[in-house]
Amino acid sequence: MTRTHTCLAAALLLALSPAVLAAKLALVGGTLVDGTLRDPIKDSVIIVDGERIVAVGTVATLPVPADAEVVSTEGMTVMPGLWDMHVHLMINGHADYAYWDKTYLPKLRDVIMPASAEQLLMAGITSARDLGGPLEDSIAVRDAINAGRIPGPTMYMSGPFIQKKPYPGTEAFRWGVDSPADARAKIRRLADAGVDVVKLIDQDQMSEAEIAAIVDEAHKHDLPVIAHAHRPEEVRRGLRHGVDGFEHTGFAAAPEFPKDVMDALAERTANMAAGPLFWTPTIEGLYNFPYTVKNHEFIDSDSWHRGLPPEIVDDIKGSLEHPERISYFQQTPQRQPTLRRKFDQLRQSGVVLLVGTDSGIPMKFHSQSTWNELDVWVNQFDVPAIDAIRAATYWPAVAMGVDKDYGTVTEGKYADIVAVRGDALKQVALLQGIDLVVKHGKRVK
Repeated sequence: MTRTHTCLAAALLLALSPAVLAAKLALVGGTLVDGTLRDPIKDSVIIVDGERIVAVGTVATLPVPADAEVVSTEGMTVMPGLWDMHVHLMINGHADYAYWDKTYLPKLRDVIMPASAEQLLMAGITSARDLGGPLEDSIAVRDAINAGRIPGPTMYMSGPFIQKKPYPGTEAFRWGVDSPADARAKIRRLADAGVDVVKLIDQDQMSEAEIAAIVDEAHKHDLPVIAHAHRPEEVRRGLRHGVDGFEHTGFAAAPEFPKDVMDALAERTANMAAGPLFWTPTIEGLYNFPYTVKNHEFIDSDSWHRGLPPEIVDDIKGSLEHPERISYFQQTPQRQPTLRRKFDQLRQSGVVLLVGTDSGIPMKFHSQSTWNELDVWVNQFDVPAIDAIRAATYWPAVAMGVDKDYGTVTEGKYADIVAVRGDALKQVALLQGIDLVVKHGKRVK
């Protein structure tokens, strides 16, 4: 290379942004809530090299490498990227499921699901578990995110719900089983396609042999099985056959979980050899509905418009003109007062609670759901903020078997990090305005 060429190359490099040039990233000055049992770290320094965290310390103890791009986190709370353990990328807040499924099924892969994924990421959700969607679309969107072709969290996909019979018009994303052999065949098909988890629903309508076949076949393929918990017998059968976790608080307007269910939960959680039993209560949508049905300014936020064409935004807004008429929520006034008691029962049973939201259901936008769930846990149900944050960072990574790489801000893990101005341990609702999002070492917000 001639001297002229060398100078031109140097000039080109100098013209590039620091984010491109820096081999390392240093987040300096904030209070780090690292997702472990350690106390928050004041004046923290986090060094990222490529996709991974290589050092964590303080301004007094950890020098910043000279070749690092420095990002000040002064005055901010820094924490692991958040997880949402129950999302539906295929829906985005529309009030009419039947209409939505019929109208937008052809647009899920290229429009709806990528928009939902980007909205989650911009809200600080760097990992999420999708529990119900068409198989090929789910895998394609997950893989496109992982390849860097579209923005979004690291996604863990179930593909279709597995149930006794699909509801009319939902066959594209709900698979029925008619025998133990068929159940095994459906699970093998999911495993061969590369799903990350199996979603089981309406298991109280299946035979015991069908449930046993589903769980056994899934576990043979190292796939966790996550089951609905809307009805007592769903929980009883799930426990009998060894599912790995439950979703929702359920049990309609019953004031509490029945004693036999609580006894069965206590027996399961006492079995240390079986590991933790995970439960994602998804309470915020129900708990806040009496307020949101009368105070729905949040619908006017444009945060959930991201990635959606104007005609779809208008369609969603039109469906929400009368929140009080949405059939999905008609029994909520009877259910809402029971949620605190049921949530407390779960906490006392020994299950490990995970933050998940059912994001995408009517009026629950991907850009807003997760911080609202955390807010209810902390400010209404008295969960310490540090514990709620671990339920949205550390424990989800454990539940998905990826805690070697995710869930805490510690050396060797992927640099999935978020930061928000202010003290999020004192005011967890600050998380509605995440200021900084780093995913796999790359600043995406």
